[in-house]
Amino acid sequence: MRARGPDGPRPLGASMPRLLRRLGAPPSPTTMESVFSRWDELVGAELSAHARPVRIDGGTLVVAVDHPAWGTRVRMEARRILAQVAMPEGPPLQRVEVVVARA
Repeated sequence: MRARGPDGPRPLGASMPRLLRRLGAPPSPTTMESVFSRWDELVGAELSAHARPVRIDGGTLVVAVDHPAWGTRVRMEARRILAQVAMPEGPPLQRVEVVVARA
C-alpha cells in the first residue's frame, strides 16, 4: 500500500489530469480549442503563415510546416508554444513534433 501524502486523500477531480495523462488520453476540448482556433494568436502571424497544427496525439502537438527552415523555427519555439497552450485541466501537451508538408 502506498503511503498517503501529508494532505491525505485527494478528491477525484484533483487526480483526473494525472490519471488521464498516464492513460494517454486526448487533451481536453478546451486545449483543442485553444490550439486550433487561436493558433495565429499563439505563435504570431509570421510563424502561422508557414506552420499550422495538424493534430494532437497524446501529449504531442503535431505541426506541419511548408519548409524545413520553418520546422527549425517551430522546434526552437516549442517550449514557448507549449507554455502558451498550457491549460489547468486535462493532460498537458509535452512536446512538439514537426512534419514538412510542402504544397
